[in-house]
Amino acid sequence: MRRFFVLSSWCLVLGSIAASEEPGTKNKAPAREAYRPEPGKFPDLEKARSYRGELVFVDHANRRGSLRVQGGSEVFFQHEPQPFAMLPYGIVRYHGAPADLRNIPLGTMLHVRAFLPPDPKNSSVPVVQKPSVEQPAENHVILLEDEPSRCLREDKVWKLKEIDLQKNQAKIIATLEPKAGGDNKAPEQTMTLDEGTRIWRGRECLGLADLIAGGEWPAEGKKSLGGQAVVLGLSWLPAGTWENRVENQFHVTDLWLDDVAMQRCTKLQAGLHKTLIRTRLLPARVDAVEYGKFGRASVTATLFGGMDESLYSDFKKGEQGVMVAAEDTLKPWSSIVSSSHIGSKGNFLDVIRSAAEPPFGSSGIQIRFETDLIIEGIRPGRVVRVRPGSWPHVAAPREEYLIDPRSGLGDRFPTPDIFPKY
Repeated sequence: MRRFFVLSSWCLVLGSIAASEEPGTKNKAPAREAYRPEPGKFPDLEKARSYRGELVFVDHANRRGSLRVQGGSEVFFQHEPQPFAMLPYGIVRYHGAPADLRNIPLGTMLHVRAFLPPDPKNSSVPVVQKPSVEQPAENHVILLEDEPSRCLREDKVWKLKEIDLQKNQAKIIATLEPKAGGDNKAPEQTMTLDEGTRIWRGRECLGLADLIAGGEWPAEGKKSLGGQAVVLGLSWLPAGTWENRVENQFHVTDLWLDDVAMQRCTKLQAGLHKTLIRTRLLPARVDAVEYGKFGRASVTATLFGGMDESLYSDFKKGEQGVMVAAEDTLKPWSSIVSSSHIGSKGNFLDVIRSAAEPPFGSSGIQIRFETDLIIEGIRPGRVVRVRPGSWPHVAAPREEYLIDPRSGLGDRFPTPDIFPKY
């Protein structure tokens, strides 16, 4: 019955969604060849598939969730949420800073770079059998970022053309352009704002009513904004009804009016993430293990990328540390006390920074770690989590660690069956 409602007249009702699609993508799977990452290697970012979607479900403890993917033949709100999983070295960015999935509000529009599952049999989300534009087979993510993060990374800004206010609700017309210079071919997009939209200016957090009261925006009617450069945070909200056929539009959750405001939000998010990593340990991949006698070993591992530089600076030659075995979800093996309780303790023999540009997902930093108690999970190609002795020794919440990883896939993390089958 659901298909019955997808009438031919809705082909015209795609609004800003249709405007942002590549020509000829409707009803077609991507023509590009899908890429599956090789074990033990960081994949080439350029081989990843790019798409965008609305975050509708998050399982932060297992670094996975669901997105309503933009594109295809149907109206956006009818797209079935598609599961995704973060690769172990996958990077999440929010407000221009490193982030965890738990930091991103549901409804946020996110930009995705993703690959096929490296090992379909071990995937924590369903493997796509019949891919399409709105159901991509590439559901293992190496980069997940919100609109501000993407704009800051690509040095782009939204330029506001016009505001139209009607009873504390507004529509805004804007174009996405390079910050350095204009783009006359950039398509105009119409988005909504309301009294819940956060407007950041310097050290202030304002609302729609504050700009009206200050005379910057009219209480009612239209006003030209002259191409004012801003950064936007985007979500999606239902627009209109079946009867009036109002087009689907993106909604502005946050609007940064200047660089100071954006930098403050970026700094706050960076601080939040640094605290999280220092209490959960930094993830890495084991490159090699040199075994000694009576449980001694020297472990060479590459720290994953995407973290704040101050976290990497805490790793110093000669200092003590702890290394813990983990799964691809980054869940560490643990006792009922803490992961560090059963982790391998030792010293950092060396901390080596590569002079070359590291591949995406890698920090380019190798550590050599010596321990007198090597454990089964610390093997070449495996994921570990590691911390220097200066970081706090704390206990993570129960859902974020594994007691007995040998008891089977279903116990290591909830199986892909938790995702609904539409």
